[in-house]
Amino acid sequence: MQEPVAQYPPTTPFPLTLRVDYPDRPLNRLSTGLRFLWIIPIGVIAALLGSGTLSMEGASYSWSWAAGGILFLPVLLMILFRQKYPRWWFDWNLNLTRFLVRVAAYAELLRDEYPSTDEEQAVHLDFAYPDARELNRWLPIVKWLLAIPHWIVLYFLWIGAIVCIIIAWFAIVFTGRYPRSLFDYVVGVNRWTLRVDAYALLLITDQYPPFSLSE
Repeated sequence: MQEPVAQYPPTTPFPLTLRVDYPDRPLNRLSTGLRFLWIIPIGVIAALLGSGTLSMEGASYSWSWAAGGILFLPVLLMILFRQKYPRWWFDWNLNLTRFLVRVAAYAELLRDEYPSTDEEQAVHLDFAYPDARELNRWLPIVKWLLAIPHWIVLYFLWIGAIVCIIIAWFAIVFTGRYPRSLFDYVVGVNRWTLRVDAYALLLITDQYPPFSLSE
């Protein structure tokens, strides 16, 4: 009797997930038309917390190499020398990233609720606390190099996303609706960007991010 052929294990889901609820209702045309003004107060707060200025490229995220903003270099050093990821550092990175993504979603017209500083609202971002003992302590030194192919692709994807956002602005102003295909594309580019950030900057996983816009 022939033994059954062993199946390859299913692909492990990437540890960072992002989902934005599609606004299946008329969006606020006035808020959308004047979004460049409406976003200033929360944008200033996001810029101060992120220790930098907001930029559309890179999904409007600001990264800090030391104190303030998303902690990168301190985490790298802790993993390298202690194989430890302090929990409160992780909680800071998680909650700040969630906030910046809410602001990004508002800037990209994906939602018209004003971004909250603490409530999840309609932007659902999550990633699990890693066991630093299971992370390769040397890999964070070269992750930025390994992520270069992603960043090259994302550069062009973000050009497309900006075009989609401009088209969506006109669509919302005249019809009150964000075209679903454009919405899914912009969310997908944000998701891809965040997965690369999770690998190369947040350092929560050694799993190489997929070249994919999908969940």
